Amino acid sequence: MNRKKTETERSSEPQKVGTAISSMLKSFRIEDKFEETHLINSWEKIMGKAIAKRTTKVYINNKKLFVHLNSAPLKHELSMSKDKLLVLLVNEMGKPIINEVIIQ
Repeated sequence: MNRKKTETERSSEPQKVGTAISSMLKSFRIEDKFEETHLINSWEKIMGKAIAKRTTKVYINNKKLFVHLNSAPLKHELSMSKDKLLVLLVNEMGKPIINEVIIQ
């Protein structure tokens, strides 16, 4: 009886932990949400402590990254560098997670 294995069936063969986690995220269809959460949690690493201290809120909605800042000069500076910011985020994550950055 050779039947084709579905995504939800277990494999008796050992897998690497990273592969198993990736498979689990795909099977539960939460891979995108996991990557978005990872990006938000990496904000300080990507932007540095100075910018992170002036950031009051970071969230993603409809593939748009919303960044709330409490410094007007920093808001202006980041608004002028949105393309560079997108490149930094893609470099950190390895692939594009968001399409647009909105500075507030």
